[in-house]
Amino acid sequence: MMKNKWEDYYTRKARDEKWLARSVYKLQEIDQKFKLIRKGSRILDLGCAPGSWSQYGIKKVGKQGEVIGIDCAKPKISNLPNFRFISADILDINIKWLKNETGALDLVLSDLAPATTGIKDTDINRSMILTALASEIALGILKNKGCFVCKIFEGNEIKSFKTDMKKYFRQIRLLKPQATRKRSREIYLIGINFTGECQS
Repeated sequence: MMKNKWEDYYTRKARDEKWLARSVYKLQEIDQKFKLIRKGSRILDLGCAPGSWSQYGIKKVGKQGEVIGIDCAKPKISNLPNFRFISADILDINIKWLKNETGALDLVLSDLAPATTGIKDTDINRSMILTALASEIALGILKNKGCFVCKIFEGNEIKSFKTDMKKYFRQIRLLKPQATRKRSREIYLIGINFTGECQS
């Protein structure tokens, strides 16, 4: 029997603990470090399938909170009163329409990743398109003092993106969670305390 090359400690741990994907441990570490998710929080999960980040959020927000997931693919989550799924392509989302649907939110999560080619510059550029889109959605939909978590591929663009985000959040942090695969270039930007206006 061939060994799955993607099988590792976090994959096995996720399976044992009934999470939908190993990526849950990235969000868990980010949340534990920055205390982003509270009881009653309302969260938007961009690119939510297969559903582990939404699954984690649902458990943390409790019955008084809500998680809204958006993806082309339906997440593997049972019907729950505090989870809502919007079937849509992120690239086609109208932010004004989305805000009318969801209202202002406490936290926007984006674990969006492009289809990679193995060509560094191409993959970074594709990642930045998704990162820019996720940030536009976050800036258009967050409540005052809300937070933003976004995956981004390491490259020269990180510095300018971080500088741009500093105009809108009291604090910007970068973190590479322990569950990130060793060869991966992904890193997470965390925007804390949205000001609701550009601080230029």
